Amino acid sequence: MRRFRDRDFLQTEEGFFFCVVGPLHPPDRIISYLKYVPSKFGVWGKGEKRFKRVMRSYTIPNLLETFSLLEINYPHYLFHSSFYNIVMTAVPQEYVAKHYKPEEKLAQLQQASRLDPLQKKLKRFTSFLAETSNVPHDFFGVTGSILLDIHQPAFSDMDITVYGSKNSLAVKSALIENYALSSSSVKRLEKKALKAWCTRKARRYPLTPDEALKIYERKWNLGTFEDTLFSVHPVKLEQEVAEEYGEKTYYPVGHATIRAVVYDNTDYLFLPSIYCIGEAKIVEGPQVTDILEVVSYESLYDSLGEVGESIMVRGKLERVVDSKTGREHHRILVGSPEGKGMEYIKLTS
Repeated sequence: MRRFRDRDFLQTEEGFFFCVVGPLHPPDRIISYLKYVPSKFGVWGKGEKRFKRVMRSYTIPNLLETFSLLEINYPHYLFHSSFYNIVMTAVPQEYVAKHYKPEEKLAQLQQASRLDPLQKKLKRFTSFLAETSNVPHDFFGVTGSILLDIHQPAFSDMDITVYGSKNSLAVKSALIENYALSSSSVKRLEKKALKAWCTRKARRYPLTPDEALKIYERKWNLGTFEDTLFSVHPVKLEQEVAEEYGEKTYYPVGHATIRAVVYDNTDYLFLPSIYCIGEAKIVEGPQVTDILEVVSYESLYDSLGEVGESIMVRGKLERVVDSKTGREHHRILVGSPEGKGMEYIKLTS
């Protein structure tokens, strides 16, 4: 059965648009973040149906601003998880007015006869991805403002979803191969655009511009198609999700900085991105001996560390208790509200 997937969108009774986060959700709620709200002065939308973007940048400080906005008048969208032991935004099922599915929207656009210039370009781009990767069209979707029909052809980006681990790897390989071709319609950021991207990331994250450049060099899923910025977001299919919400409980232990070696990165394409690690050395923080994984909800750090590479990580240290096996270990979480935007993953090798 099609569940709520990462990068789906929900519209609430008030007209708020929330973006779904990850594949694991409580039975009666959907973990998501607030992105757009109705506003007569908003630049997204058409006619009288206008929206402003409250999640202006994908950073923890900006996320916490949306918490404050909801806390005043819409506290029912804030949720304390007894398993994650944090407060997050999660839409109660009864407040969902509409569930937007990226693959359904893309299928509609593929069949439509009247499209604006950005929608036409989106069709060309997804056809390009399907043809070069040999991934069927059914495994692609469109998220973001185009999914919601509030995009602006003059400045909106194309945000694509690709479903399934095998399909995601095929799209990754196809894009990397085509970036190397001078005749290709997909390009990586370069010169002024790349410098601006690195400067922006260094301003918003605890990174130098050079560290941001190292991260972009691994960013296979961010570039331009026919001069329009695009992003590609791998999403797991339901049968690939091996865990249920509530199977594991996470207890905060403090914050820590560690050095470690990536042992397995099978799930580093997705949100959250997961790095199984070994040889962990604690630079700062509680002296535990069983840190086995780094988990990032900051999409900036996906697809970063390859197997055998060394990384430095600053994040929230958590004790993980698995209710099915009874086993315990520790992990480092990057992208926690408590971290206030000061958590990171950096390549050191």
